[in-house]
Amino acid sequence: MASPRLKTAFPPEFLNNFKIPDYILVPDSKVENFEVDGDVPKCPVLVFVNSKSGGQLGGDLLTTYRALLNQNQVFDLLEQAPDKVLSTIYANLENLKLLGDQFAIKTMERLKLIVAGGDGTAGWLLGVVCDLKLSHPPPIATVPLGTGNNLPFAFGWGKKNPGTDPRSVEAFLDQVLKAKEMRIDNWHILMRMRAPKEGSCDPIPPLELPHSLHAFHRVSEADELNMEGCHTFRGGFWNYFSMGMDAQVSYAFHSERKLHPEKFKNQLANQSTYAKLGCTQGWFFASLAHPASRNIAQLAKVKFMKRHGQWQDLYIPPSIRSIICLNLPSFSGGFNPWGTPNRNKQRDRDLTPPFVDDGLIEVVGFRNAWHGLVLLAPNGHGTRLAQAHRIRFEFHKGAADNTFMRIDGEPWKQPLPVDDDTVVVEISHHGQVNMLATHMCKSKSMYDPSSPRLGDEEDDSDEEDSVAEEFRKFGAADTFRISDDLDLSHLS
Repeated sequence: MASPRLKTAFPPEFLNNFKIPDYILVPDSKVENFEVDGDVPKCPVLVFVNSKSGGQLGGDLLTTYRALLNQNQVFDLLEQAPDKVLSTIYANLENLKLLGDQFAIKTMERLKLIVAGGDGTAGWLLGVVCDLKLSHPPPIATVPLGTGNNLPFAFGWGKKNPGTDPRSVEAFLDQVLKAKEMRIDNWHILMRMRAPKEGSCDPIPPLELPHSLHAFHRVSEADELNMEGCHTFRGGFWNYFSMGMDAQVSYAFHSERKLHPEKFKNQLANQSTYAKLGCTQGWFFASLAHPASRNIAQLAKVKFMKRHGQWQDLYIPPSIRSIICLNLPSFSGGFNPWGTPNRNKQRDRDLTPPFVDDGLIEVVGFRNAWHGLVLLAPNGHGTRLAQAHRIRFEFHKGAADNTFMRIDGEPWKQPLPVDDDTVVVEISHHGQVNMLATHMCKSKSMYDPSSPRLGDEEDDSDEEDSVAEEFRKFGAADTFRISDDLDLSHLS
């Protein structure tokens, strides 16, 4: 068992910064006496690993963390739900706090979470932390173990799948020890439709329910949002919600991976398959392969609220086939579709840089995959449509029988009304959560002096000038509560 220590660049006592004793983790276990000043770990961590993510990498990573730390502080998300784990541990910490246990109090104050998996897995854990209303919510570090890895990339953790050997894991722990905390906005998503006379409007996942739809679920009959004769779903996201062609390609990818997992054993192969599906699904030739009824303007009426004010109609150019509501500057493998608006656009259109803690979500449109390639250019960006505190999509009968939607990388097929009714999807700001960020962090805070401000931004791309005239509970845990000030009258 000592052989892994031979491959590490860190001294043996390094891991003491992270280890948590059993009496903190396991209720009713023997209370241990520690010298608070010397023995409390600097950076106690709870580690959650999706053992199915990254092919074999998830399982290997789980094994390594359990070998290096206390096994009771490392959890396989396929075996233990994070809300139950955190509820148990925090209840035990609160009991120890009442007994005056200073070691437990300091541990709770310093506690951090590590989640290893895809963006959907990370979003699941973020939702749980928000829902549980913990007395001292821990900040979260994300290990890039998926295909896109947009969440880890946005906070400087990289987008390549990590090494799973002891040296690589200890290097990641060292980054966690040195990381800074950042607040980011949470976004609540609500969908409601009247029960159809025939068929179903329930979200259809790609063969197997993704983590994002574990959170995005139908409310119970006892829920305050339940309305007789209606289906109501709610959930949350932290990176993006998208709709249209990009979500359709993602749906095809996830369905193919479920059917043929042997073809998706490494990140490079996954990305190659994704690109091929973009071609076969017609995303590169959308104007020829897809009827105009698939365009966003034909599918939905869109309204937005800039801040706490009145709803406004959002004009969507007729050619837009994909729309993205973006919280973090990382989409489709790390691109920033919003960019940084220059001085003129900030003044004339009331646009700002994409801060992750300003209570605004960036709404961007794309015509096709060729349009998306503009992101490869310096300062390239999509068609900026709006920044919003809330945004609402209203789908009516007629244009199409379904569309495709995606939350933080995980897609579903959404049936649309077949009779004279409306499916409403509303996104609204719902508090903030703590993240851990490295010095390579791409996300910017409006409270950070180093973040871009009016007048110090880089030159903007000219792509948008061509459309200037056209422009003229999260549900992750049982304790989820929707914001009290959310206006639901229009959904009745």
